[in-house]
Amino acid sequence: MLALSVAAVLAVFLVYVSLAGGGTPAVSPGELNGRTEKVVLSGRVVSRAVERGGVNRFRLRDVEGTESVVVAYAAGLPDQFKVGRDIRLDGQLRNGVFWGKPGTMITKCPSKYAPKKSSP
Repeated sequence: MLALSVAAVLAVFLVYVSLAGGGTPAVSPGELNGRTEKVVLSGRVVSRAVERGGVNRFRLRDVEGTESVVVAYAAGLPDQFKVGRDIRLDGQLRNGVFWGKPGTMITKCPSKYAPKKSSP
C-alpha cells in the first residue's frame, strides 16, 4: 500500500512538472526584450572578451539574426571561448547587460554543426 501511495505521488509530480514547464526559459539575444527573470541565453560571440576587475565583457549575437547584447561574466572563460563560437549560459538581464552566472558557460563545438564536406 505504501509503495502504491509513493508511486501515485511521483506520478502526479511528473505530470505537474511536464505541464507547468518548471524549467528556465531558453532565449537568444533578440528574445531578451527587457526580460529580467533568469534565463538560459544562447548566441554567437561577436567581440573578444575584455576583462576589467575580474569581470569579462563581450558581445553575444543571435546565431541567425542581428540582435545582440553585452554579456558580463565574472568567472574564467572556457578554453574554447573565442569570437565566432556559439555559447550558452545561465543568467539574467540587468540594466541592459546580461549577467552570466559563473560556471554555467558552455561552448558549442563548431565541427558538430558544420555541414559535411563532399569528396571531390
